[in-house]
Amino acid sequence: MSPYDEPSPQELHALAILWNEGPSTVGFVHEIMNSDGGDRTYTTALAVMRNLEKKRLAVRNTQGRAHVYEAKVSREIILRPRLQDLVQNSFGGSLGQAILSLISVGVMTPEEKTAVTRVIKQHKAMAAKKKTTKKKAAKKAAKKPVATKKKVAKKKVARKAAAKKVAKKPAKKKVAKKAAKKKVAKKPAKKKVAKKPAKKKVAKKPAKKKVAKKAAKKKVAKKPAKKKVAKKAAKKKVAKKAAKKKVAKKPAKKKVAKKAAKKKVAKKAAKKKVAKKRK
Repeated sequence: MSPYDEPSPQELHALAILWNEGPSTVGFVHEIMNSDGGDRTYTTALAVMRNLEKKRLAVRNTQGRAHVYEAKVSREIILRPRLQDLVQNSFGGSLGQAILSLISVGVMTPEEKTAVTRVIKQHKAMAAKKKTTKKKAAKKAAKKPVATKKKVAKKKVARKAAAKKVAKKPAKKKVAKKAAKKKVAKKPAKKKVAKKPAKKKVAKKPAKKKVAKKAAKKKVAKKPAKKKVAKKAAKKKVAKKAAKKKVAKKPAKKKVAKKAAKKKVAKKAAKKKVAKKRK
């Protein structure tokens, strides 16, 4: 999408004044627009300048009370597509015929003539350079077949060397694989040797566990025996205490029996005395 809108013929005329004269006021543009004998009013010139500002083709700046307009887009950007269409459609793409037709339309000033001749000289120099570059390119293209043959020969030699290297690499790989297989075969043997001591250790561990279990069982068996001995001793103590109590009770019973016997004897003696007194 274009950053500006296409100008009308009248707006293009005002733009040409800004390109040629630089930043200008509306009054100055109005004077130049009517210099060819036109009768355009000031309001018309003001409307054209405002349209250029709306279409983003010109910029308005204030200098005191005056409004100064300046072209925002260059002449080349606006005119190049128009000139290309003109040359292609009106002159069949012939730039020389277009230039001759343009020269015949009006009269050029001496400055314009020098500018045109300068551009023509530059154009000739550019054309000569293009021809020389084409010749150089053709010479290089002619030399290329010889160089390409040498390159092809070099590439073949390089390919053969690469093929030899590739052939050597599989042999080296085979040797490396064999060495790796031997190492792998040695490792299982070492593992087997290492596993045997490990098995012995594993076998020793259950034997140690069995011995520890037997010792634990003996300790457990000793504890009940000790408990039984302790119980028997306790029972003996209790029996002794009971025997002592019984032994202590027997003398007491004898004493009571003696006292009871004495009481009986005393009673009998008392009865006898009472009977003697009655008599």
